[in-house]
Amino acid sequence: MRVLGIETSCDETGIAIYDDEKGLLAHQLYSQVKLHADYGGVVPELASRDHIRKIIPLIDEAVKQAGCDKSSIDGIAFTSGPGLIGALLVGSTVARGLAFAWNKPVIGVHHMEGHLLAPMLEDKVPEFPFLALLVSGGHSLIVEVQGIGQYQILGESIDDAVGEAFDKTAKIMGLDYPGGPRLAKLAEQGTQGRFKFPRPMTDRPGLDFSFSGLKTFAANTLKAQGNDTQTLADIAYAFQEAAVDTLIIKCKRALKQTGLKRLVIAGGVSANTELRQKMAELMQSMRGEVYYPRLEFCTDNGAMIAYAGLQRLKAGQINQNIEVRPRWPLNELEAV
Repeated sequence: MRVLGIETSCDETGIAIYDDEKGLLAHQLYSQVKLHADYGGVVPELASRDHIRKIIPLIDEAVKQAGCDKSSIDGIAFTSGPGLIGALLVGSTVARGLAFAWNKPVIGVHHMEGHLLAPMLEDKVPEFPFLALLVSGGHSLIVEVQGIGQYQILGESIDDAVGEAFDKTAKIMGLDYPGGPRLAKLAEQGTQGRFKFPRPMTDRPGLDFSFSGLKTFAANTLKAQGNDTQTLADIAYAFQEAAVDTLIIKCKRALKQTGLKRLVIAGGVSANTELRQKMAELMQSMRGEVYYPRLEFCTDNGAMIAYAGLQRLKAGQINQNIEVRPRWPLNELEAV
């Protein structure tokens, strides 16, 4: 089966074609970072309009890159949520229109399921069951995964997602958009031990997260210490260290609770070098294995949507309408 994947949940237009025998045939991505940089964050209306401008040319490029035509496409998958409703509607209406014109089945994909399954695009893939840490600008989840669609959420953020906390802290520090990667880069110049930030909600039972306090702690530290270059780097270091340590502590707790030895880390924050290094050390100490998607598939992309959609289309699941869900709990998905 060969599936066209369409991702338009936020500020990246991702198109891909995935074949269950040949693997990834095409991957096209357009980022709106420059468009939103002047505003310090994503402007939903501008995002929607830019998806409209880019989506058809990118589909044409993907089809050309794959060396196929519409007759060899067996199905279409699109991100139907969660995300910005206007952006989601662009992808869903285009997918539905193509499905009608080409007479192909279509399926709406959960954005976070796409991230969760993104490591399946690599040569070395995790076997079920496994524990998943999904960390992005909008989500922080620890999920026990028994199979596709068999998800039990063990922990989640009660306020800011970890990626959101990175971005907001970077903005407080005066860093340009997108702030999270810039903060991580600045942290490389930081001094270990100058500042000690709290590890929120690690002194109590449970697997939920809270990152908004770290943002406030960083703001208060900045106000008290000033904003010279070295101080900014030291604050960035302390913030990242605290955020990563918190994720490590919670994952270690979840692995012991479930007895699982395989850990998947996905979502935009999974590209963070410090997080990858610390998680590798954790899994080595626990005699387990950790899996990531390649860096280009950590952020939003069409390949993960094509893959996830293919699995559901092969199972006979079809969704011919254009329904989108800006909010959509992962554990509501049907098992495959």
